[in-house]
Amino acid sequence: MSQFRAVIQSVGHALPKKVVTNDDLSKIVDTNDEWIAQRTGIRQRRVCEGDEGTYSLAVEAARQALTNSGLSAADIDMVVVGTVSGDYFWPSTACHVQDQLGIKDAGAFDVSAACAGFIYSLANATAMIESGAAKNIIVVGVDCLTKQVDWTDRSTCVLFGDAAGAVVVSARENTDRGVQKTVMLSDGSGSAYICMEMGGTKFRPGRPESEGRTYGIQMAGAEVYRFAVHAMGDACVRVLEQAGVKPEEVDLFVPHQANLRIIDSAAKRLELPPEKVFINVDKYGNTSGGSIPLALYEAVESGRLKPGMLVLTVGFGAGLVWGANLIRW
Repeated sequence: MSQFRAVIQSVGHALPKKVVTNDDLSKIVDTNDEWIAQRTGIRQRRVCEGDEGTYSLAVEAARQALTNSGLSAADIDMVVVGTVSGDYFWPSTACHVQDQLGIKDAGAFDVSAACAGFIYSLANATAMIESGAAKNIIVVGVDCLTKQVDWTDRSTCVLFGDAAGAVVVSARENTDRGVQKTVMLSDGSGSAYICMEMGGTKFRPGRPESEGRTYGIQMAGAEVYRFAVHAMGDACVRVLEQAGVKPEEVDLFVPHQANLRIIDSAAKRLELPPEKVFINVDKYGNTSGGSIPLALYEAVESGRLKPGMLVLTVGFGAGLVWGANLIRW
């Protein structure tokens, strides 16, 4: 029986037009560029406005990845979108992408794993390809968290930006390329550390049970930071050990872009030099599910990620969830 490998054929991305700098935010809340940059490494972020949102970003990124792959819509068997900020609770964002790209007779579903959404989505796609259930899959990581933040809360509104990234993953035989190994982990006991209390079916707007609750991302900063520092390193070590790969064999480290100090901590644990670590958190902030695929796109476009290279991705987020993909590009 042939062993299919899940090989990334192409990448795509999408960004909102509006740029919001730290100085812009200082006019809204009590903060400043130095305070934000020192604690997070963020200098600016992209923010959706008007009709821009998760749906439009996902479609644009997926269309770009499909075009770059050389495949047609008829070749796609599945669309998987990692997001926690769909324009609608249901139907899924993936169904909108499938429709807008003219993809017929294909499955489509969303994966809810917050900032680890792309890690989990790629793992799903890989499993389907390795089992023979699909041959070509579009995987999108996208979020529009600026529409979920409380813009009066300076502890959270400075962190997030909007973006989408996408890849086309295809079944290939007789190759060492593709997703080598994935780990996915969770700890639901920490669900209160990052959450959206209001907006679901438990606490609905305008209902008595929702009185006193506010719409927006709630985050316990200190607890999340401690979790993230542990989770990033933990997932990396686990996936490398399972793959039988030493850290020095990794050609490029592409972590979730949430906080520069957290990224530095993970890189230090793996003893990776700066030239092997990809960073763009300064330009975009934390784009949640869009973070890793956007970074992969920019790494390819800048020439830092080339076919044959071994790339390690890692993410963490609300759930609490965390995980890593080891990919032979």
